[in-house]
Amino acid sequence: PSYYTATPYLRQADPTPSYPPSAEGSVTRRCGRISVRKGGALATPQSHPSHLEIQSVAWQGLTWIDVERPGLAEMGHLGDLYGFHPLALEDCLSRVQLPKVDEYDNHLFIVTHFPVFNRQLRIAQPSQVSVFASSSYIVTVHRGDLRPMTKLFRDAVDSESVRADIMSRSSGYLLYRILDMLVDDGFPILNRVIQNVDGVGDRLLGRPRRRDVQDLAVYRRDIISYRRIIRPQIGVMELLERKAYPFLKVDPGVYFGDLADHTRRIWEELEELKEVADGLHDTIVTTSSYVTNDVMRALTMLATVLLPVLLVSGLYGMNVRLPLGEVARDSGWTFWIVLGASLGLGAAALAWFRFRGWT
Repeated sequence: PSYYTATPYLRQADPTPSYPPSAEGSVTRRCGRISVRKGGALATPQSHPSHLEIQSVAWQGLTWIDVERPGLAEMGHLGDLYGFHPLALEDCLSRVQLPKVDEYDNHLFIVTHFPVFNRQLRIAQPSQVSVFASSSYIVTVHRGDLRPMTKLFRDAVDSESVRADIMSRSSGYLLYRILDMLVDDGFPILNRVIQNVDGVGDRLLGRPRRRDVQDLAVYRRDIISYRRIIRPQIGVMELLERKAYPFLKVDPGVYFGDLADHTRRIWEELEELKEVADGLHDTIVTTSSYVTNDVMRALTMLATVLLPVLLVSGLYGMNVRLPLGEVARDSGWTFWIVLGASLGLGAAALAWFRFRGWT
């Protein structure tokens, strides 16, 4: 299966940091950073140690903690703060962890992969996003190469309207918005692959060039790589769609069902692209085979037509007594007689080929 469910690891209830009430617009300094409260909701939450790559934003009791390029120190800090399972923290640091959903007593641990296009290798490569989701917080752990996620978090920090839009409902809705943005970011990559394959197909209508064959091989590898990323995601999205988690406070059939539909749509497009690319590859093989056979047929015909000329010239090149051999020195007609006979035999062979339909 494309996902795994771990045995729930019972820990203490969410130790989400709480803050004393403050007047609207007041400023509170925490750990060397400034937190601003607006309307009783904390706009910028509790700071974390400055040496850690951890950022966070909170709104109306919901906290989004974002960790880019995590290390042991960051994972240890999150484990101490929220009591996450050590194996889950270890999975966040793994580059080969399979997509999955682990359910614990008061939160979910989700591992997903999303495509990032590598311009140097010209293929889509997986980028892992690990998510801890509870009723009062969302923790995202990633390598920082997913620009839509970094942009959404930066917008949430900078804009009150963005925070109100994505964080005012529930943690499940925030999780949906994050995953929806990452899933939809795969469509531009998919459109690029479609354009590349269509372009090669148009160029293959003429005689295929070596460059077109090489490009098609790269695009087929890109499609295979993209399929490896998307296929396990379907199981993860369908699991989130089927089962309701009360602490997320969201309708899974509506929101996570939408993610599952988008993921399945990408998979179907990739399946069609794979068939098209395989068809183009077969077309190249067939066309190349036809061109090779056509060239070999032409060379065979030429060799067969010239065979009588080579035979006669070879015979008269030997130092033996042959017809017309003694008079060849005194008569200039001997050469033309021999040449005419040779060409006549070649013309007869060509006529026989045409009669048989071999040309």
